[in-house]
Amino acid sequence: MMMIRVQVPSGMTEAVVGVARDHRGVAEVVVVSEASLEPPGDLIELQVARESVEQLLEGFDALGVRDAGSVALFTPDAVLGTRADEAVAEAPGEGSDAVIWEELKQRTGSDSRLTWQFLVFLVAATNLAGIGIVTDSTIAIVGAMVVGPEFGPLAAVAVALVERRWVLARQAALALLVGFPAAMLTVAAAAAVSVPLRLFDPAIVAAPDSAVEFIYKPGPYSFIVAVIAGAVGMVSLVGNKSSALVGVFISVTTVPAAGYVAVALVLGQPEKALGSALQLALNLTGIVVAAVVVLVVYRTLTPEMPPQALARLRDRTHWSAGRRRRR
Repeated sequence: MMMIRVQVPSGMTEAVVGVARDHRGVAEVVVVSEASLEPPGDLIELQVARESVEQLLEGFDALGVRDAGSVALFTPDAVLGTRADEAVAEAPGEGSDAVIWEELKQRTGSDSRLTWQFLVFLVAATNLAGIGIVTDSTIAIVGAMVVGPEFGPLAAVAVALVERRWVLARQAALALLVGFPAAMLTVAAAAAVSVPLRLFDPAIVAAPDSAVEFIYKPGPYSFIVAVIAGAVGMVSLVGNKSSALVGVFISVTTVPAAGYVAVALVLGQPEKALGSALQLALNLTGIVVAAVVVLVVYRTLTPEMPPQALARLRDRTHWSAGRRRRR
């Protein structure tokens, strides 16, 4: 179940309540008249089965609720009641499979911004990968994969492509195009300082049988793993299954590849740097492509409110607005 909190001018309350009461999957409708002081208006709270939320939001958009007021979505830890159980049973589909597109856009949008926190995580992850490379430590490499924050912007790129939200696409691309080079520069600087100080043996990186050679030797399975990880990552993001995201992070070789490019260039190994760059490109591309495909499938399977119903709601809004002006 989800709770929807709607704030609208008093003149729109009747139309909003009408849409909610006619919608399958709505368990409760609560109206508090004149509860909002700024802006003035009424407060409407709804308990709705998750799988019914998307169509209900479409109805609210047809009424112009977002332009006149606001809509907030909450997920309670538990909702106990017979009406809630009946609403879930009545709603089409399964709640765990339901996509609330506005919620997904908000979540990916907040995770895709170029912030100091994003840079700190990416720089830390790439440097962990660099340490794992020069010490031949797969444990450090796995740690770097877990810490890396790059899936957020990649998921945002996929959402932006499917929803044609180009501002979100630019925002996510900026985070990736600034974040990765910045992180790689810090790794290169650390490696350049570490060599004269003899903090590691360059022969470890040059060895042909190192434990981390998979990073600079991309193959067909590199792309296949990235595709699987991207698909699972997007499904878990849609379904709020954050536990599965850890496995996604460990599966892809984005951050280790970025770290290897920096280390290999400092040590004068351009072939390994090129292989690592190809690995990075394959992983980034595979994740985005798979995430886009998953979202397209979800978009195809998600039922939408019929155009005729949306048109009737818009007509109802225009009629109500005209009646208020005449008064």
